[in-house]
Amino acid sequence: MTSSTPPTPPGAHQANANQANPKGDLIARLITLGAGAPTFQVSSDGPAHERTFRVRVLVGGRELGEGGESRSKKDAERLASEAALRVLDGRQEAGNGPEVSGPEAERDEDAQGQWPIYAAVLAEALDVALDLADEDASVDDVRREAGRLYRDLLADLGHGPE
Repeated sequence: MTSSTPPTPPGAHQANANQANPKGDLIARLITLGAGAPTFQVSSDGPAHERTFRVRVLVGGRELGEGGESRSKKDAERLASEAALRVLDGRQEAGNGPEVSGPEAERDEDAQGQWPIYAAVLAEALDVALDLADEDASVDDVRREAGRLYRDLLADLGHGPE
C-alpha cells in the first residue's frame, strides 16, 4: 500500500543528541524559572490512518515557541518542546516567528549550546536584569537581558554550554 505522504527524512524522529528529553527539560527549566509547568495543547487533523498532530506549548496562557507538528503525538510534543527551549535559550523569538537575526544571532557559537542551569544564579541574573531594565521594557527584553547576563557570567567562570 502506498501513501501520499512524503517519506520522513532520516533522523526526523530522533531527539537531538544534546536533548534526550526535551519535554522533561522544558518542564524542569520553566519550574526552575518560577513560570510553573507548561500546558501542552494538542490538536489533530485527518483520518485515523493519516492523523497529523499539532502541539502548542503554553506558559501562563501565552504560546512559547512555534509549536510542533508530526504524525505522532509524542514527536509533535518533542518538536514543540525543542522550539520552546530555543525561545528560552534566546535562539528564537517568542511566539510564531523565524530564527533570531541581527546582533543577537551573531553571538559566539558557544552561546548557542545548552547552558547548565544553576537556579540561584539564574534568579539573580533575572533580578539584576529587572533592576537595570527601563520602565517601558517588555518581559521579553528583561528575559533576553537576564539570559545574556547569565551566559556571560557562566562563560567568565568557565561553565559554558554542555
